[in-house]
Amino acid sequence: MAAVTESQIAIVKATAPVLQEHGVTITTVFYENLLRENPDLHNVFSSTSQVTGRQPRALASAVLGYATYIDDLPKLKHAVERIAHKHVSLQVTPAQYDVVGKYLIQAIGQVLGDAATPEIVDAWVAAYGVLAGVFINREGEMYKANAAENWVGWRKFRITRKVPESNSITSFYLTPVDAAIPLPTFFPGQYVSLQVFVPELGYLQSRQYSLSEGPNPKGEYYRISVKKEEAIAETGVPGIISNMLHAKYAVGDEVELSHPQGEFYVDPSDTTKEGVPAVLISAGVGATPLKSILDSLTTSAGRPRPAVKRPVSWIHSARSSAAQPFGDAVRQICRENESVSANVFLRNLDPADKAGVHYEFGDMRLDLAKLDHDRDLFVGNPAAEYFICGPEPFMIDVRSALAALGVDRSRIFLELFATGDVPA
Repeated sequence: MAAVTESQIAIVKATAPVLQEHGVTITTVFYENLLRENPDLHNVFSSTSQVTGRQPRALASAVLGYATYIDDLPKLKHAVERIAHKHVSLQVTPAQYDVVGKYLIQAIGQVLGDAATPEIVDAWVAAYGVLAGVFINREGEMYKANAAENWVGWRKFRITRKVPESNSITSFYLTPVDAAIPLPTFFPGQYVSLQVFVPELGYLQSRQYSLSEGPNPKGEYYRISVKKEEAIAETGVPGIISNMLHAKYAVGDEVELSHPQGEFYVDPSDTTKEGVPAVLISAGVGATPLKSILDSLTTSAGRPRPAVKRPVSWIHSARSSAAQPFGDAVRQICRENESVSANVFLRNLDPADKAGVHYEFGDMRLDLAKLDHDRDLFVGNPAAEYFICGPEPFMIDVRSALAALGVDRSRIFLELFATGDVPA
């Protein structure tokens, strides 16, 4: 904090209410100016998140959080870690922080006008410098760790298999083109960034996809499972990359990946978690990172016995059995592991659906009240951990329901498939 004076800290904190009111306007102007004058950065930022407005909203929230806690940065540890992992997956460089800082300060002045006094601008320049330093240092550590595994930058992978998992989700098995360099392992729950060129846009685009299978024992491939997004809720615009992968990419085609990243994960070798229940709660394609976690904590065909034994409860909600991914695979894992249970909620039942085979609870959305609090949710265990992935409202509702049952938030972990983070 040496680069920011006490008076500048006070000024930044005092601007928090202004940022709350004008933050999205400032960040919208920021992105417009930045991308207009630096078109190469279109290769870094998601065009979809720009169209939906999610990227400006996420940045506004992050800037507001920093203004609020500039004198207590440890409170931002989770946000910094999440953003740093995302930046490393996108190969953000230290030099780009200077560019972003220039246009962010410019946007503050443009939106606030005369209210952006020289003192306010100077305070934010200093504050931004400190924040940029925090990210550059943390991301530098991650890049160094990735380089130690012989993976720097984007790496070419070939699609070797495409396997339908549901009526909208397909698994892609990705093998490195340079197979001589072993694939590093990863923490189950983490993701990779996948990059392709989009002819309609004229530039590269990257999207993050969870690794949907536990680390391959031989390190031969990674697997991602991608939902074909027919339309993004905010705009009605179909998902650009997901539709390309489903319709235009075939076995033999190449994509680029960056090193696995992400702060949402389980370390299956952590001996301090021996016997600690893991409750995996998902909806729809949110099952993808949790399937990787499930694989890593259980024995199944071709996989070694996990180093740490933990009871696992798989709880999933789907529109229908046709829309449910990994249904047969999860049932097989349950049969092979007595410490694993599964409860599936289907909103719409088909005539061929069978209770205990395709679902446990039919014609309903996920309802934790229907589950056994001890056997399925382990709420009486003060160490049990909860990993949740699905649409944002779903995750907020589940978190609230768990909190009402006495589960401390420190043991509840959420993974949002979008820019930004779930509100605290």
